[in-house]
Amino acid sequence: MKILTIGSDRQLFDAASEVRRRTLNSTSNFTELKIIVLAKKSLGFNPEQIALNSWIYPTNSICRLNYIWDAVRLGKNLRDSQMVSAQDPFECGLAAWLISRHFRAKLELQIHTDLGSPYFWQESIKNKIRFLMAKFLLPRADNIRVVSERIKNFLTHHFSLPASKITVRPIAVNTEQIKTAPIKTDLHKKYPQFDKIILMASRLTKEKNIGLAIEAMREIVKARPRTGLIVVGSGPEEKKIKFLTSYFSLSENIVFEPQLNQETLYSYYKTCDLFLLTSWYEGYGMTLIEAQAAGGKIISTDVGVARAVGAIITDFSVTTLVEKILRLFQSRSS
Repeated sequence: MKILTIGSDRQLFDAASEVRRRTLNSTSNFTELKIIVLAKKSLGFNPEQIALNSWIYPTNSICRLNYIWDAVRLGKNLRDSQMVSAQDPFECGLAAWLISRHFRAKLELQIHTDLGSPYFWQESIKNKIRFLMAKFLLPRADNIRVVSERIKNFLTHHFSLPASKITVRPIAVNTEQIKTAPIKTDLHKKYPQFDKIILMASRLTKEKNIGLAIEAMREIVKARPRTGLIVVGSGPEEKKIKFLTSYFSLSENIVFEPQLNQETLYSYYKTCDLFLLTSWYEGYGMTLIEAQAAGGKIISTDVGVARAVGAIITDFSVTTLVEKILRLFQSRSS
């Protein structure tokens, strides 16, 4: 089948990225794959053929407001697609719907976030608008792909969409590769000043709620001064989170590292004492699957696949989170 996809993951233009690798692994499933990526012209991306049957095209938009219309204009020039697939039911979804109507092609919408969570639509006016866009677009899709049963259940119960229209397809994670990966970097050897190490790995965005972990660390170090928190990742909330760390005088206990290659991250999962996820909402939570495969202990808010991986579930209270972390450390020390 010839597929045209609309997405916003600019890591596709990085030949060494995990996103690019996963995309290349999937190209054999299609006769032809064309991917339009919402991206500003200032980023300097160019159209590129990434496989014999696959191409990526940036919208090269002047600003974000032009994303949808630039994607539609570009998509109308990429003919012969039998299905138009969008990686979200929001901006990408609207562009995909308009293109599919133009070519009378089938429309597939993907959902990677838990739009059923009240924290999603309460987060911002933008998310409220996105929720309404999803409510308009999803009934018009021929197929809907979601990453978890949680999202499917929301769509069938609250949007009254037929279950037959919805396919649950979790994000592929090579758990065997993680299990057998050698430890190349031991966190306790890298940071010998800590006797207990908590690991977080995610984009530093508002929905990841890293501030909850920072506030919890403020209390944890009072009971266990040699506890360290390693935060791996980057994002728009980075400056705010680092300011909070400094404000609470936690700079000696909290370490920030940039995004790591997969092999190093696997070592971090295996050598930390606890993997922590404090998100307000998650569609899936790939790091939870990775941490589970590495054999680590996990504490998480009740999001994505947290319960499925056997995580210790916490609420959004600092007090509850601190109690659960200290109890876990105490049980592993006795």
